[in-house]
Amino acid sequence: MLNKLVCSAESISYYMGRWVAWLTLAMMVLTCLIVLLRYGFDIGSIALQESVLYLHAMVFMLGAAYTFKDDEHVRVDVFYRDFSASKKAWINIIGGVFFLLPFTLYTAYLSFNYVNASWQVLETSSQPGGLPFVYLLKTLIPIMMISLIIQGLADILKNIGVVSATRTAKGQN
Repeated sequence: MLNKLVCSAESISYYMGRWVAWLTLAMMVLTCLIVLLRYGFDIGSIALQESVLYLHAMVFMLGAAYTFKDDEHVRVDVFYRDFSASKKAWINIIGGVFFLLPFTLYTAYLSFNYVNASWQVLETSSQPGGLPFVYLLKTLIPIMMISLIIQGLADILKNIGVVSATRTAKGQN
């Protein structure tokens, strides 16, 4: 049952990450188009420029759980890399319980009123000719936190399994 929960959570992160990866291609193409229009035809567009900003936000915020799942997130790795699997698992459990989950839960809690206020007025860009979807952009904040909470719980459970397997193996010796 525990393994099934971990696999389900990680598959959500995996598919979201794979989908988000395609946004980087769209961001690159759009950036090239903006440069071509600006310097080739002297045409500027705030909406196109903001679209790149929106895509960048989506890549970063929706890809965070995928990056965490693959253990590719930023980590101060001075001692960790030399630790045993059991010590690494303990550090991941403690970090998840005492740092990741409280931070993400608190940030999600704080973001709800912020996002709700934006949705109530259907907030738009302050720039003339900008995109009218700022409320959707702000919605990425709680979505990111929820996806990190799900992946963080999966990581904690996975590391509890590593610790349990290590203890079981030591008990059999």
